[in-house]
Amino acid sequence: MKKFAFILILVLLTTNSYGIENSFENREAQAQRYLNSTPPRALFEDLAEKVSVNLPPEDRQLFKDLLTKHLDLDSLTKSIESALINNFTADELSALADFYGSPIGKSAMSKMGNYMAEVMPAMETELQKSFAKANLEFGKQDQ
Repeated sequence: MKKFAFILILVLLTTNSYGIENSFENREAQAQRYLNSTPPRALFEDLAEKVSVNLPPEDRQLFKDLLTKHLDLDSLTKSIESALINNFTADELSALADFYGSPIGKSAMSKMGNYMAEVMPAMETELQKSFAKANLEFGKQDQ
């Protein structure tokens, strides 16, 4: 029994040492894996399509163009990659890439546009209320 406990402790202590080294190169490689599994261009195109249905018909194409045609997605993707590298470890990026590259992760991401389309009207309403409250508060301070 003592031998089993010793082996178990040894295994548990050494498993942490098998993580990906948190070097810049490894974070960069894992960020690329993540971006390949969730390409920003596809996300913005899906988001534009799904959210635009909440807009008046005459505004839909302009909104879609803002999020796809006029948005510099290459520049944005570089910024996203840089932020990923700066804020996550190689292991965390690997886990994100593994999840979003998996069938379950892909299924979840395919629903993100519908999710955002459902949430956006409530978000807009709450933001408008927040702005109105802030304007009242700032108006009182100016008096």
